[in-house]
Amino acid sequence: MDFIKHAEKGNHILNEVASELGFPGNKELAGRMLRAVLHTLRARLTIQESFQLMAQLPLVLKGLYVEGWKYQEKPFRIKHIGEFVTHVIREDYPAGHHDITTVKDGENAIMGVLKVLRSHITEGEVQSILASIPRELHHLWGDTEG
Repeated sequence: MDFIKHAEKGNHILNEVASELGFPGNKELAGRMLRAVLHTLRARLTIQESFQLMAQLPLVLKGLYVEGWKYQEKPFRIKHIGEFVTHVIREDYPAGHHDITTVKDGENAIMGVLKVLRSHITEGEVQSILASIPRELHHLWGDTEG
């Protein structure tokens, strides 16, 4: 096992997220947003879909994804962007309300994180996730048809 390689991959992903959010070099903010979005996504997906997604995540993202996970038989029914943003703010506690001040800020942050995540998983997995979430949330993944 080469943990240095995994740490380098993690830092690379944090840098990608920071750049996508418009704050290059701010790994702290990038890490909080990455964690909050992954945890919100996890709350929305079924357990089976979560396992399928985790199978494709780099090791460092797998760890972030499962951190603090309490199994829920049924996923949260996040139906629209406002609910998704509210959940991300809660996951980013206590900094959430400082990091995200408007629904549009939250939407942009979520889209930035998901754009980076999408580049690390297969298109088939993205399509599987899109099939399990409401159409109103598809644009968060950069899906222009949803």
